[in-house]
Amino acid sequence: MTSQLETLPYRHGLTLPAMGSAVRIVRETTEQVLAEWGINRHHPSVGPALLILSELVTNSVRHAAALSPNVTVIFAAGPDTFAFAVHDRHPHQPALYGAVTATGSGGLATVMELTLGLSGTAVVRGDADGRGKSIWITLPL
Repeated sequence: MTSQLETLPYRHGLTLPAMGSAVRIVRETTEQVLAEWGINRHHPSVGPALLILSELVTNSVRHAAALSPNVTVIFAAGPDTFAFAVHDRHPHQPALYGAVTATGSGGLATVMELTLGLSGTAVVRGDADGRGKSIWITLPL
């Protein structure tokens, strides 16, 4: 996946305090960035991407804020791919693919159902120091 992301020509990053308002700001920024990159807001991947980002940022705010005062979102895109990551400095790395079979309708289960339903991919990458992680989602355009 790293080599694929390195070939994506469009990139944007955003770091915000791990507060509830981060969710709204990330959604608004995502819409603006995609428009600047010429990606139609009515593309079938855009709505799910906004929901996925909202869930991941919400999880960082709810579960990681005590150890991670900031949350960072990284966006990358190319002609047929939109990738994004939500990063925080909490060491817990959730089992993404186990979330789909978990009981209930938790946020990570929703993230995975949407991602897999669009033939996308999801991966958790730990920071080199073991004190944080990024959850990367890649969706087709």
